Amino acid sequence: MNKTLIALFLTSLSLSAMATDATNCKAAGGAFLTGVVTTAPKFAAASETLQGVKLSHTHVSIKADQDGKTYDVAMDNVYAVDYVKNANSIPKSLGAIKIGDHLELCGELYTSGSAGIHWVHDNCNATPTKTAPNGWVSEVVNGLAGVNLERSQTYCYLWN
Repeated sequence: MNKTLIALFLTSLSLSAMATDATNCKAAGGAFLTGVVTTAPKFAAASETLQGVKLSHTHVSIKADQDGKTYDVAMDNVYAVDYVKNANSIPKSLGAIKIGDHLELCGELYTSGSAGIHWVHDNCNATPTKTAPNGWVSEVVNGLAGVNLERSQTYCYLWN
């Protein structure tokens, strides 16, 4: 009986935390998704360079908890805390994402090509909007979201 009550309590805490995160995401101008990773991280070479910094990406796919659809998640490597300038590989923090991991995302949904979400990173203290939210990528463990993997502000100067 006690184990059941504890399990129910922990479940209610995690659901409450996700509801709060969804509210926080909306307030930050973003669309909120959670889901299970279905593809390993894949490096996407930069198609643009700003002030000598290549803007590469890392992609994974998730199956969303909200609607069961598969979404491409496009993560900007320059916002990873361990990004190495102009590297042609995935930052270790993003490369640590594995198939079966559960992610929490706040960003901008898109439908060009397939359904996806991008802008899942810090917005460098700018006022958030629907097309430039103050987003995040966090791994969910035991029902609780971890730190934002896309929180670095090192390269914010590129957009100021």
